[in-house]
Amino acid sequence: MRRYLLRKLLIYILTFFIAATLDWVLPRLVPGNPIQQLLAKIELQPGTYNATYKLYMHSFGFDRPWWDQYLSFWKALFHGNLGISIYDFPKPVTSVIADYVLFTLALLIPAILLAYYAGNKVGAMAARRKSLDNTVLPVGYLLTATAYPWLALLLAFLLAAGGIGHFFPISGGFAYGLLPNWDWAFVWSLMTHWFLPFLTLFLVAFGGWAIGMRNLIIYELESDYTHYLEALGAPSRLVRKYAYRNAMLPQLTGLALQLGVIVGGAIVTEVTFAYPGLGYLIFQAVGNDDYFLLQGIFLFIIVGVLAANFIVDIVYVIVDPRTRVGISGA
Repeated sequence: MRRYLLRKLLIYILTFFIAATLDWVLPRLVPGNPIQQLLAKIELQPGTYNATYKLYMHSFGFDRPWWDQYLSFWKALFHGNLGISIYDFPKPVTSVIADYVLFTLALLIPAILLAYYAGNKVGAMAARRKSLDNTVLPVGYLLTATAYPWLALLLAFLLAAGGIGHFFPISGGFAYGLLPNWDWAFVWSLMTHWFLPFLTLFLVAFGGWAIGMRNLIIYELESDYTHYLEALGAPSRLVRKYAYRNAMLPQLTGLALQLGVIVGGAIVTEVTFAYPGLGYLIFQAVGNDDYFLLQGIFLFIIVGVLAANFIVDIVYVIVDPRTRVGISGA
């Protein structure tokens, strides 16, 4: 087990190194100059632009060779320094991310867990009930094939203020006139602004899990071991229990693969609803050529997805005895 976990850990460290390198390179391939964007927000005295430009280029290290900037990136990263944000200058990137990350986590964690649980349960029931299957299958295919922004716009039209429903606000994280003081009015505003982005992520993920579990349950119920159990006179409930447990194993693997997809979906959903999470912050960072903020956000996403995948790998070893046998025989 120790050797297996160490091998997995080394793979994740290598993956992090490659992903972090791409995270450093890609923002610098975007056209534009971040210092020019920054100076455009500052009222400068006439004749001081060139001197100020050179000063800021030197301060941010943009006047150094690319390899020196790359080494400085890793050195600062190991010291927990992600740089200064150009979008929210002169605030550190870590502080800017901290202001937005809780909104993203409040969307992702409930959407991932509830969609996974509800989708698997409904898919398993649909595999046993023809009447339910006739509804779950087409609805599941429709939901899983729907793009996040399109579904977000549809829900906004049906349920948000200005559309048909008039039930929920269409943008923001809470009402603009409120201050974060955790009274009932503020909590209610948070919940109403949170609901539509959450529902968008939940519905798309729910459709995929429901279809996957429905197909896996049907496959398991047609397997040889289920026919053998039935021939021995095992109760139907026991047969379905074994089928469900075996079908959950591929779904657990699928959870690790889908984490990056739903994070990407959260980004575009937040932009659609102007929800103050990391997705909305990425949109602002791109518009301001903020290399450091983009690096910091994507590093947070990279670490989060890799950590979640590593946890799923550990859970898979615990729930699947065949994996433990393979590890012990390796």
